Amino acid sequence: MRILGISCYYHDAAAAFIQDGELIAAAEEERFSRKKHDSEFPRLAIQFCLDQAGITSRDLDYVVFYEKPLLKFERILLTSLQTFPRSFNQFRRAMSRWLGSRLWLKSQIQDLLDVDSARILFSEHHLSHAASAFFSSPYSESAILTLDGVGEWASTTLGVGRASWDGKGKNEIRSFCEQRFPHSLGLMYSAFTAFLGFEVNEGEYKVMGMAPYGTPRYADKVWKVIQPAGRGSFRLNMDYFSFHYSSRRSFSSRFERLFGKPRNPDIPFVLTRGEGQVWQDALDGEGRHYADVAASVQLVTEEVILGLARELHARTGLDRLCIAGGIGYNSVANGRVLRETPFRHIFIQPAAGDSGGALGAALYAYHVLLQKPRRFVMEHAYWGKSFDGASIRDAVQRRGFQPKTFSDERALVQEAARRLTEGQVVGWYQGRAEWGPRALGNRSILADPRAARMKEVVNRKIKFREPFRPFAPSILDRGIRDVIEHPPDRPLDPARFMLMVSPIRPNMRARIPAVTHVDGTGRAQMVEKKANPLYYELIRAFEDRTGVPAVLNTSFNLKGEPIVNSPDDALSTFSRSDMDVVVMGEEMICKSTSGGLA
Repeated sequence: MRILGISCYYHDAAAAFIQDGELIAAAEEERFSRKKHDSEFPRLAIQFCLDQAGITSRDLDYVVFYEKPLLKFERILLTSLQTFPRSFNQFRRAMSRWLGSRLWLKSQIQDLLDVDSARILFSEHHLSHAASAFFSSPYSESAILTLDGVGEWASTTLGVGRASWDGKGKNEIRSFCEQRFPHSLGLMYSAFTAFLGFEVNEGEYKVMGMAPYGTPRYADKVWKVIQPAGRGSFRLNMDYFSFHYSSRRSFSSRFERLFGKPRNPDIPFVLTRGEGQVWQDALDGEGRHYADVAASVQLVTEEVILGLARELHARTGLDRLCIAGGIGYNSVANGRVLRETPFRHIFIQPAAGDSGGALGAALYAYHVLLQKPRRFVMEHAYWGKSFDGASIRDAVQRRGFQPKTFSDERALVQEAARRLTEGQVVGWYQGRAEWGPRALGNRSILADPRAARMKEVVNRKIKFREPFRPFAPSILDRGIRDVIEHPPDRPLDPARFMLMVSPIRPNMRARIPAVTHVDGTGRAQMVEKKANPLYYELIRAFEDRTGVPAVLNTSFNLKGEPIVNSPDDALSTFSRSDMDVVVMGEEMICKSTSGGLA
């Protein structure tokens, strides 16, 4: 049974292909188009999936779209009518998009992929989210929490999943509680993202990164815009928002009267060091105010999520939880859920947002609509495209670099580890690309976590991004509990995909300052040998030299660009940054005046 899942037309378009219930390939369109958060129909990602499987679209049994366009159109239409005439401009723009192509998605899929209309299916947005996590998890039964901006109508769902591994039981995902638009935790967080001068659907990470530099002294004000509604649920006070009738502005003038004027995105923040680390705006000294707003909305968001999780546990009595939806990327909240609620096991698949809906749609069709038994557990994130040695060498030669080739993997990792200990920044390009927004050791930029200056070096000279942005430590699984604090009775599954923030142990903070955030935490990746043996050996070689079982890891891209996909993407990024070394397959290229190995 061959099933292709598709997500597109909001942000992070993607495709995923499963065969007989096993994931074969999955990738976001942006990796191929090189357009950040590309939302268009994922032609290139689909072609990759088909190529990886060695088939054509005519060999597909089903194509499944991750949501139901008519239901989403209904929501847009009814919301526009309810808020008219303020919604006129938003309505006009929406109609031009929807009447142009989105309402006729089935015909579009049929024409582009040459598949019969009877083989084109549609899931619901939050069912796709739920299925992407539950049917990738190792659980036979689990509570499920989905949170995002909005799907068709739902923005949050609480439910349960059950599945059979032997084909004798029924597979189901049942939602018993649903929060509907416009009451959305994700849209509230995005409104604060815009207020703080960051791009919506891109800058939410920055709000999380900014929050630890502030204090949540405005939490009481945030609780005025989002109010508890009993049994873990919430409601937004829509007087503070405008996203339900405007596509240009997500918060109202009343919001501004409560929190002050929005931050000018053209005025950068500067992080100064005094006693501890404090915020100071480059021009007008208002940076601490905005950091405090970020800290406040982050704290309230965490408290809402904790309330939802506790309610879900009370209703199900289960100790296993799957989380999906864009808010599943809020790794600070994820860590608190695992540490502070009765759930002992949590699973979040690495593409928790809309791109993951492509995978969820395919899995939902296979397991629920077709009632096929479970077979698959996602134990790693390496489902993207790989390039062989010949492709790498061709790209290197075209750009005029003179690489050194290592036929011995041990010699390669030893040389890379040596350069890391000497303060060099290393691009690490190996195997299949990661699925989801996190670089997990195949498309990564690496540095020495022991050197505090590395945070500034990588942010300013390589990533060209804000100086407050934190970096993650990639840590060997056998040493991770020596680095981070975590309850001994609770597995570290979210750390496999870098989706959990934990306190760094006090005795380690001074040893790995480059990956310890200002509040003493870190978003750790747990590296397992079975999932990525080469990356594991590199970190072990670094540990042999330093005694530290971790390296600094960030995604292999520059600000505003997708993570690199092809060898040419990697070499372009290498050439345009102050990276010292890039390791691609068995080739090592270093910067020098001659272009050869320095």
